[in-house]
Amino acid sequence: MSGPTDRAEIARAFAQHRFDEALPHLARDVEWTIVGYSVLEGADAVTGTCRETAGGLAGTVATWDHCLTVEQDDTVVVEVLGRYQRPDGVTIVSSCHICRFAGAEIASITSYGVEIDPDSPAAPAAR
Repeated sequence: MSGPTDRAEIARAFAQHRFDEALPHLARDVEWTIVGYSVLEGADAVTGTCRETAGGLAGTVATWDHCLTVEQDDTVVVEVLGRYQRPDGVTIVSSCHICRFAGAEIASITSYGVEIDPDSPAAPAAR
């Protein structure tokens, strides 16, 4: 395996789209539930979706306005607020990823996310 070995850092890498650091730590039979969207089964399916996501973010500058990581027993929870700047505008996404580990490998991920209108009065200000 390459990249980070600390479970909290592996989970943060996944949540912040640093997939090259996180993907080597997937269990072969990992399950990723993207709430309200789909359930992916197996490392190949998760890796494929992550690679598609990374490709879709080409030319996008992602910054993390907030990152909270909580670890207990075999579970790491990462809450992030991402700001995605593209030539055609800004997208803000608040997401939470619950990563359950089996040893050093991610056995399951449950992800929740919501897009925030950057023009909304409740939107976080750019840093």
